[in-house]
Amino acid sequence: MKKTTIYDLAQLSGASASTVSAALNGTWRARRIKESTVREIQSIAAREGYRANLQARGLRQSRSGLAGLIMPMYNNRFFASLAESFEVEARQRGLCPITVTTHRDPEEEQRTAETLISYAVDSLFVAGAAEPDAVSRLCAKAGLRQVNLDLPGTLAASVISDNFAGAAALTEAMFAARPGSGARLKGRIYFLGGRETDFATRERIAGFREVVTARTGSCGSDQVVATGYDPEIVAREVQVLFRDPEAAPRALLVNSTIAFEGGLSFLGTLPPPTVEDLVLGCYDYDPFVRYLRFPVVMVRQDVGGLIREAFRLLTSGATSPKTVRVTPSLVMPD
Repeated sequence: MKKTTIYDLAQLSGASASTVSAALNGTWRARRIKESTVREIQSIAAREGYRANLQARGLRQSRSGLAGLIMPMYNNRFFASLAESFEVEARQRGLCPITVTTHRDPEEEQRTAETLISYAVDSLFVAGAAEPDAVSRLCAKAGLRQVNLDLPGTLAASVISDNFAGAAALTEAMFAARPGSGARLKGRIYFLGGRETDFATRERIAGFREVVTARTGSCGSDQVVATGYDPEIVAREVQVLFRDPEAAPRALLVNSTIAFEGGLSFLGTLPPPTVEDLVLGCYDYDPFVRYLRFPVVMVRQDVGGLIREAFRLLTSGATSPKTVRVTPSLVMPD
């Protein structure tokens, strides 16, 4: 069937094509078109099943009404919340959000960015990218506004959690989780998960080491077990730490909920007396931890704050590659 066009609507309504266009794209008030005329045109358009060609409109106006978000994955509470907040904020601004996962594959990040650029997205948000600067170069070449989220780049503005301050506050809270337990934790608190090559993990380890050194006088290299995010690998590392019950940790700061899942899979196999005094901290948030038989202090990243700040930077026209840090909050055990 032939698609209904603006010219068809003009003939049916008796108005000019430009009047029909203004009535449908929201510019009729500026042209002082009568509201009754607009309502009639819109009613005819609905009856005839008219749909605007947004891609063609975007080419004419150099705006598509699309906002893109590239991020690593959905199967993580933080990134899922990030996507949801992004979509809510985009719609509140009259934009249509597009979210694509790239699994931290640099080539896929660039291919996805090129595809979104070809669809004339108005702005691009790049969260947790393996190579954010490579995407920034593509955006700069296309004249596209872009901001990094979660992990910073050097060529575009970035909005990240204050990982150092969050990890330092988390470590302090773990020492205070059981009154008077500071001496028992000396030399027996460990950082677990992530990679020291990752920006966020490095910042968290630095905050952890600063507090442990201030509390106990030193922080040995063996107290940082940064062996990635794979839950099975993390479970094996925890098993090694608990091999000798007398030297087993009394506190573990786990770098993410993904690594936390691996640690719990082993800790759940231990007899209750072995873990009843264990203090856990996790740099991320999951409400189900309150049902564990040991206290867990968690860091909740301000996802809404990250997204709002990112949109603010874009709409302010900021072009310098500055990094804005958003403070996370602690969630104490019940």
